[in-house]
Amino acid sequence: MSSSRNAPLHGIRVLDLTRVLAGPWCTQNLADLGADVIKIERPGAGDDTRGWGPPYLKGEDGESTSEAAYYLSANRNKRSVTLDISTERGAELVRALARGSDILVENFKVGGLKKYGLDYDSLRQENPALIYCSITGFGQTGPYAKRPGYDFMIQGMGGLMSVTGEPDGAPGAGPQKAGVAVADLMTGMYATVGILAALQERHRSGLGQHVDMALLDCQVAMMANQNMNYLTTGQAPRRMGNAHPNLVPYQVFESSDGHLIIAVGNDTQFAACCAVLGRPELAQDARFARNADRVGNRDALIAILAPAVKQKARDHWLGALEAAGVPAGPINTLADVYEDPQVRARGLRQELPHPAAGVAPTVASPLRLSDTPVQYRNAPPLLGQHTEEVLRDVLGLAEEEIRVLAGKG
Repeated sequence: MSSSRNAPLHGIRVLDLTRVLAGPWCTQNLADLGADVIKIERPGAGDDTRGWGPPYLKGEDGESTSEAAYYLSANRNKRSVTLDISTERGAELVRALARGSDILVENFKVGGLKKYGLDYDSLRQENPALIYCSITGFGQTGPYAKRPGYDFMIQGMGGLMSVTGEPDGAPGAGPQKAGVAVADLMTGMYATVGILAALQERHRSGLGQHVDMALLDCQVAMMANQNMNYLTTGQAPRRMGNAHPNLVPYQVFESSDGHLIIAVGNDTQFAACCAVLGRPELAQDARFARNADRVGNRDALIAILAPAVKQKARDHWLGALEAAGVPAGPINTLADVYEDPQVRARGLRQELPHPAAGVAPTVASPLRLSDTPVQYRNAPPLLGQHTEEVLRDVLGLAEEEIRVLAGKG
């Protein structure tokens, strides 16, 4: 739908002093919503993830560029400026950018920016309206505040790996991390929410504030029902493989030619599922009639259902279960995902012009706004691609001074 309305964050400037994933994921959200995100990177090196390859983006000639796929996942719609904040002039220029920014996002170690005058207490003296978001492993307070924190270790410390993987005693049992950096990603999402809340509050007070985001906090918070399973019983949940602690049947089943997921969410769906599987009487069985009964008699029920599912092919069951209104689905590879008709219809694969490769693939934002949609303006920038542009147009530096700065690195 076309609209004359500006993007939601049109006119908002974000100074991005983050690297790797949690911070860049947050600032990519803000950029997608129309903010002008200026990404500050180290000269010659840039964001750590620029080197996290292979794989790398391929150019028009089929040869790999220097742009790592990992970096491309979280830096769309931004401008890249290379400044060495360890130098007096570099730090001074970043402070000047902060004075003209609405939001600053950083993921340095606690206290790491103070010596450059780029900490919250210093910058709020110069820009009281600045919303300053810090993303760290453990937050700005507490005994672990100064420790570095990476997603993998946080998945372990925050409880996720205690409930992910095959049950103890089963083949392949043991702690297992998620296949993507969920602690980083959820922290990036929570940080986005916190920043937007502070931005909304600023409309009333005219003042910014410090948003303190910790990977550990976010990992613990996202344990959701598993948190409450523990807090209401005092018993720590354990790994259950692909089964669900509170719903049955809600797991992977093996068919005659592959696997599928059956996700029964209520008693009506269970009755429909039993009918499809040729065992309608199970819905009247006192052991299985209600979900609470099924959870208590999980092993007995699965011992009946699993052999039934194995009698026919995956696609047979998927079609029959869908027709009966029972949630079920395949286990797709990413190659399958991008061929899925629903994924294609929703336009989840996008392409953006890229200065080194001609074009770069990207994944559409899941944010769908009817009248001010996400804008796909620019591919993730080359290192320092916009340095001159920003120093000239935002800070008003003369061309000669920019050349002198470049000469000094």
